[in-house]
Amino acid sequence: MTSDRNRLSGPLADPAADAGYPDTHPPRMGFFTDTSVCIGCKACQVACKEWNLVPAETEELDLLGQSFDNTGALSADNWRHVAFVEQTVAPDRPPVDLGMPAVGPPPGHDTGSGDGQVRWLMSSDVCKHCTHAACLDVCPTGSLFRTEFGTVVVQEDICNGCGYCVPACPYGVIDIRPGDGRAFKCTLCYDRLGAGREPACAQACPTDSIQFGPLEELRERADRRVTELHERGVDEARLYGRDPGDGVGGDGAFFLLLDEPEVYGLPPDPVVTTHDLPSMWRHAAAAAVGVAASVALSFVGRGTWERTRS
Repeated sequence: MTSDRNRLSGPLADPAADAGYPDTHPPRMGFFTDTSVCIGCKACQVACKEWNLVPAETEELDLLGQSFDNTGALSADNWRHVAFVEQTVAPDRPPVDLGMPAVGPPPGHDTGSGDGQVRWLMSSDVCKHCTHAACLDVCPTGSLFRTEFGTVVVQEDICNGCGYCVPACPYGVIDIRPGDGRAFKCTLCYDRLGAGREPACAQACPTDSIQFGPLEELRERADRRVTELHERGVDEARLYGRDPGDGVGGDGAFFLLLDEPEVYGLPPDPVVTTHDLPSMWRHAAAAAVGVAASVALSFVGRGTWERTRS
């Protein structure tokens, strides 16, 4: 169990134990998404929808006109979202060969005007399954709960659609399904985990961009991968959500990025939105005591004034 000081924020070694599970519970499981090998195939999105019976957003195909990204963001009907980021790379900063298959121009054709080259950054986004999950903290019905694997799951059958979880999430992940009124998000395939299987998205990923396993093992693997990329000259490679000392206590689903988090639509420094709740309640209690004392003193003062007058 964690101390009261860190119950809503700060480092927390074992969220499942803090939630009341016995010491014999399974290790914390999670995702490590290596965006440097993501090819944008969207197999993860399809597998997620098929396994979890997530409906299409509309009856017709959405064409947002934004590159190949036709989902735009995570939502109640998109528990996985593959971002396509097109960048122009300056001539003095040529793209680094990551060993991925590519097709060049036909022989004898010009490769460009010299004003720069284009590269794609692709990343499959998902719920972060935070160590300190604000959505779970604010849920009034217990619809959101911490599993024995340390993940955060929505029980839609007892969700009352209050929507408190939506603004509480620092990543903008959880959402209310239109026409349904209840909240939905990635469950990290809780039903598959219980059967000893990996989540559908990770199983479908053809390049192992989405890696699943015990969180501590994934963190060690991610550290080695960043070191490898730095040695190969990819100096911009960095980990996002891996640090247990960050504003959400570290994520259960973290990423290797090749640019700033904002480029991928991720907040640069997320902080659990319930971080200041204890302080807020203390200040509210102090204010209530002050009001009560003022009211009491006003009555005492009024009685003294009336006795003096009489």
